[in-house]
Amino acid sequence: MKKTLILGAALVLTTTASAASLTGSGSSFVYPLFTKVFSEYGKSGDTVNYQSVGSGAGQKALKDRVVDFAATDVPIPDADVAGYPGKVLTIPAAMGAVVISYNIPGVDENLKFNGKILADIFLGKTRLWNDAAIAKLNPGVKLPALPITVAHRSDGSGTTGVFTDYLSKVSSEWKTKVGSATAVQWPTGIGAKGTDGVSGVVKSTPGSIGYIELTYALNNKIDFGLVQNRTGAFIKPTIAGVQAAAANVVIPTSGIISLTNAAGAATYPISTFTYAVFYQDQSYSGRSAAQAAALKKMLTYTVTTGQNYSEPLYYAPLPSAAQSRARAIISSMTFGGKSF
Repeated sequence: MKKTLILGAALVLTTTASAASLTGSGSSFVYPLFTKVFSEYGKSGDTVNYQSVGSGAGQKALKDRVVDFAATDVPIPDADVAGYPGKVLTIPAAMGAVVISYNIPGVDENLKFNGKILADIFLGKTRLWNDAAIAKLNPGVKLPALPITVAHRSDGSGTTGVFTDYLSKVSSEWKTKVGSATAVQWPTGIGAKGTDGVSGVVKSTPGSIGYIELTYALNNKIDFGLVQNRTGAFIKPTIAGVQAAAANVVIPTSGIISLTNAAGAATYPISTFTYAVFYQDQSYSGRSAAQAAALKKMLTYTVTTGQNYSEPLYYAPLPSAAQSRARAIISSMTFGGKSF
């Protein structure tokens, strides 16, 4: 008999004792999708326990070799990869949108933002919602003289990495003063753990603004804005906008590429891949060949059949080129130096 248990932010599937059991941790951005994918995958017999702890914590767990795989919205920095006890592989596993969410009483419209305004808000330079720069982009919207409260992640976060990567591309001041990383020194605001934590702050705090994944905004009924892309168009975060961001990029052999501020008239500019990261050689820490084979099978399912669950949860399915690149990387896994 098979049971499905939801324990806090962890999805645990239990099944027969003979089935393989896999563990992963990391990105909260992708947690709603992984919950569904791993639930469906669990029907085949194997189990997947995925902990939504943030990309930074997921990377550490992989480095410590206490999980089979990690999920992260930004790749492990090259300087950090050298400190891992083995070669790691990175594959695109999902695609989604980081949205600009806000809580402004009396404002029901989808506000328009550009890169400069967003950088100035998160730098603490723009402090009121009726600031002239915001009003200029949103003519006809009655904006209140309400203080802006910035909500940001307090933990190591791939979503932070994606958002700050975008800000660094559109604002030289942001790039110089703050930069891009999974954890930065925020000039202003309130910190919260996880995407659900930032969602909670925005939903409960009038005047607040934050950055969260599209699914969280829709499920929590939080307003979110349009963001100006490189062509000057203001784009609402949608599956189509994320797909447009990936349409003109070539996935390199590493499997890693940024989608922020990508080219294209229909591109949503704060789009991203979420990556699955794992060790190339699986013969470590007493792992068996069967465990390695189970991980390979699960990863292949995630980047192929598992993509069928993306759109109903407001993620964009991986394009065929990304799926092909992911499968090629997965096929390079070894056990004791030998392919399997």
